[in-house]
Amino acid sequence: MPSNPQKKLEIFPNPTPARDYHIHMEIPEFTCLCPKTGQPDFATLILDYIPDKKCVELKSLKLYIWSYRNEGAFHEAVTNRIVDDLVAVLKPRYLRLTAKFFVRGGIFTNVVVDHRKSGWKPLPMVEMREFEGQSATRE
Repeated sequence: MPSNPQKKLEIFPNPTPARDYHIHMEIPEFTCLCPKTGQPDFATLILDYIPDKKCVELKSLKLYIWSYRNEGAFHEAVTNRIVDDLVAVLKPRYLRLTAKFFVRGGIFTNVVVDHRKSGWKPLPMVEMREFEGQSATRE
């Protein structure tokens, strides 16, 4: 049975709500229409979030993203609207959406929208690096 685009984002309980962890998704087939010309705009969406109590279900996210295919929207507006919709259902600790629109008229457009839950502070980043020329074993 074929799927249809839809605006409903489904969620499921975060399996590990006591821990901050990063969910990263790349959505390379986003399309919407230019509100001025009606021509298609193509983008890769990069979604990064730290869930609180809920996670987004992937098939519903795919159908939600597909629902923009025939809608006219400015890059800035559609990126912010997607963030607003995700924040409304997920209420994440942190969420960032980067929309990397393909060239149009010689211009690439990247729109980055962040959301941070009030009062949430990330733990300090741990940097891991490999030491050149050193073996992991000691002699």
